[in-house]
Amino acid sequence: MTSAPTQQQRSGLAVVGGGKIGEALVSGLVRRPGVAESIVVVERSPERAAQLVERHGVRALDLAAAAAECGVLLLAVKPQDVDALLALLAPHVGPGHLVVSVAAGVPTARIEAALPAGTAVVRVMPNTPALVDEGMSVLSAGAHATAADLDEAEALLSAVGQVRRVPEAQQDAVTALSGSGPAYFFFLVEAMIDAGILLGLPRTLAADLIVQTALGAATMLRDSGEHPVQLREAVTSPGGTTIAAIRELERHGVRAALIAAIEAAHDRSVELGR
Repeated sequence: MTSAPTQQQRSGLAVVGGGKIGEALVSGLVRRPGVAESIVVVERSPERAAQLVERHGVRALDLAAAAAECGVLLLAVKPQDVDALLALLAPHVGPGHLVVSVAAGVPTARIEAALPAGTAVVRVMPNTPALVDEGMSVLSAGAHATAADLDEAEALLSAVGQVRRVPEAQQDAVTALSGSGPAYFFFLVEAMIDAGILLGLPRTLAADLIVQTALGAATMLRDSGEHPVQLREAVTSPGGTTIAAIRELERHGVRAALIAAIEAAHDRSVELGR
């Protein structure tokens, strides 16, 4: 077994898994001055590893070498690949390591059971806007993770956006809401662009109009301090175009469909963790 660092000796970060979330986190972290040198990636595809090295200036190592060198291991693999990865990782980690998992739906207890006793585990649900430093990451502590471990994980994720902490029992809801959330907005924007085309606008103009409108609306939600209902009502004049559109959205059950979709995402997250 690899000799594990103590918490006080932790240095270096290994991102295990070079998919979209793994790369999003790497890309945000390396924009911090002097950080790239302390980041390594572990990726089973040599071609993908070479891409990450070229794009971000990090190093690629195998799993054992990464665990020996780095005190923090960020597991960014698909939920169905977690068990196989943990079996390979277990001989190389110990209580001195901090294991941060971004695998959707996988509980900390399952990770802890596969690793040496006492290993600190923090579960995270990030999302893809981390690629542009506007991510939303939500942390939960495992049985052996201390406040200092959570602080360390939060400092890591804050490089790519906002961070919140919740009890682990809320993580499936977080996954459904913010983890999958960008896809809901992209779906809505796609539909609105199609509507613009239907009404005779060029695709590029329709996209420009909707993307900027979405950006402005999100900024108002963040900065105004007002409830979404208040902001919507400010646009909804009596007898006007907006209320006509809102009536159609309600008539077609858009609100109920969105709630049902998020509930389905929550249920799938629960299934992935079993």
